[in-house]
Amino acid sequence: MATAVALAAPLRLAPSRRWRFSADLRAEPPSRLSSRRGASASFPTAAATVPKVLDDSVIEPYGIRDYIERSRELIKPDGGPPRWFSPLECGARGTDSPLLLYLPGIDGTGLGLIRHHHRLGKIFDIWCLHIPVMDRTSFEGLVEYVERTINSEKSYSLNKPIYLVGESIGACLALAVAARNPDFDLVMILANPATSFSKSQLQSVSTFLGILPEPLHVTIPYFVNFITGYHLTFRDLPDNFNDMLADLSFLVDILPKESFVWKLDLLKSAALFVNSRLHVVKAQILILASGRDQLLPSHEEAERICSNLPNCRIRHFKESGHTMFLESGIDLVTIIKGAGYYRRSSQIDYVSDYLLPTPLEFQQATEIYRWFDLATSPVMLSTLQNGKIVKGLMGIPSKGPTLLVGYHMLLGLELGIMFSRFFTEKRIHLRGLAHPFMFNRASEQLMPDSSSFDGHRLMGAVPVSATNFYKLLSMKSFVLLYPGGAREALHRKGEEYKLFWPEKSEFIRMTSKFGATIIPFGVVGEDDMCDVLLDYEDLVKIPFYDTLNKRINQDGVRLRTDTVEEVGNQDLYPPVLLPKIPGRLYFLFGKPIETRGRSEELRDRKQAQQLYIHVKSEVENCMAYLKEKREKDPYRNLLPRLLYQTTNGFTNEVPTFEI
Repeated sequence: MATAVALAAPLRLAPSRRWRFSADLRAEPPSRLSSRRGASASFPTAAATVPKVLDDSVIEPYGIRDYIERSRELIKPDGGPPRWFSPLECGARGTDSPLLLYLPGIDGTGLGLIRHHHRLGKIFDIWCLHIPVMDRTSFEGLVEYVERTINSEKSYSLNKPIYLVGESIGACLALAVAARNPDFDLVMILANPATSFSKSQLQSVSTFLGILPEPLHVTIPYFVNFITGYHLTFRDLPDNFNDMLADLSFLVDILPKESFVWKLDLLKSAALFVNSRLHVVKAQILILASGRDQLLPSHEEAERICSNLPNCRIRHFKESGHTMFLESGIDLVTIIKGAGYYRRSSQIDYVSDYLLPTPLEFQQATEIYRWFDLATSPVMLSTLQNGKIVKGLMGIPSKGPTLLVGYHMLLGLELGIMFSRFFTEKRIHLRGLAHPFMFNRASEQLMPDSSSFDGHRLMGAVPVSATNFYKLLSMKSFVLLYPGGAREALHRKGEEYKLFWPEKSEFIRMTSKFGATIIPFGVVGEDDMCDVLLDYEDLVKIPFYDTLNKRINQDGVRLRTDTVEEVGNQDLYPPVLLPKIPGRLYFLFGKPIETRGRSEELRDRKQAQQLYIHVKSEVENCMAYLKEKREKDPYRNLLPRLLYQTTNGFTNEVPTFEI
């Protein structure tokens, strides 16, 4: 068994064109050395004024075959101990990129993230742990090795977190490090942790493994699935037979029987080690749980871990198998961004840490609104500086800082369409100031799907606060603000199109400080979509609803608790709606109001209050205009729109009233 001294021995593996290895476990890994030789930053610093978009156009896709090909090269016996390597396709390390340590599953190759190297390398400094096939380092020895690495890197990562991405036994390794080092600033992404080993199918495998001659041990279905993630059936055999034989040969190389027996014992000791210390883990954790994991009860285990750790969240992947990182359709960067787990300092900054969505991410995030857009055929109107109302978004300025202030429809029905249209027509990325409920762990646990708000975070929503508002304006962003907040978005029966704004101005003086343009806007049509069947006043009369009400409102983050105005009545609740045959949505963005050069004038509270009242009246005027004009729209109802689209094509814009 390798000792601590052996772990520090120099490597004897020849360098490869595919990765950079550390020359000595006590020395700096070459990725760190290369960054000191003048490698340029691959991502902006926290002080950058404009968030960058990850360029997916040059990313080369990798798959299972690439994993097997590179693993064959990597597992050639060299007698060396575990060591870190940095895949060359990850690129040069950015000066502000956090360190990401990948801790592999039972295969030990360190190539489990091969599908994600390119994208991860744009925002992280990536090191992957390689455990040679014949290595016999104990679980405690691996824990100590990772600890030493983190300790040595803390001096290079001042005020920055260190990410641990682990799957299966690698997830156990990450949890063990966190349990033994509660003061480490760790962000952990754990896929199907093997802490449930005692409840897994692998327990039964270990009982009869000894009677199987080598190499027949690799024919165990659970073993094949554990390594490759394949779901082979007899129907697959004719088409995949040659590939399957090659893969079985690979499995013999990567885990001969002796090593497989050792790894099963390692899994058992890892699970025992972590479960006895799980209660002391304080690190920030995101668990990725597969719904079709044939080896571990990953869904149930994720729930168990999360219930015991206050700083843990879950994302479920119902169709994924055990080795989800090797599956197509799983994008680790998107998962991290959507969950709000990407940060480059000790605390997340939702403004400076934000990464713009890629075209594919934008498409996926707005896909759920595509049919809603098609069904409602929204009418978009804007106002030029001369007061003329025109179709489209011509009246919206092309540069920020700009503040859009308007009416919040029921459940925010307008949001998806607004974000999509602004981006596709004007290449403008809106940053919404959102209720903190959307960023709260307790809120996620109340939702049917814990990822319900990931799309909003991916599109740039930030928790509403004066600090975030200030930062967005300073970055010349297009900011979306609803002064009525949750009180408007969750209004009661008969309160359609009623503004619930505070009496005193909240945003005028800060807007004028940056010379931002204010665009008041109105939107109508929610009464064409649905009616409120049961509102908050109805629900609180239902027996047992008070339990849910307490979980939503007492445990959640509340806003405007210091006001006695109606806008302070921000009780959150799930309204019961009666859907209608979809009508049409109408947007009108009013005449831009300039504050540039008015900073001194608007520091006066009376002047700021007058402008605030003017903005509010403009929002009401926009809605009044739309409610009157829609009565003259021959295509307000669904059937005329469908007939028009059938005749002229669904990509053509449906006409509306005369302006």
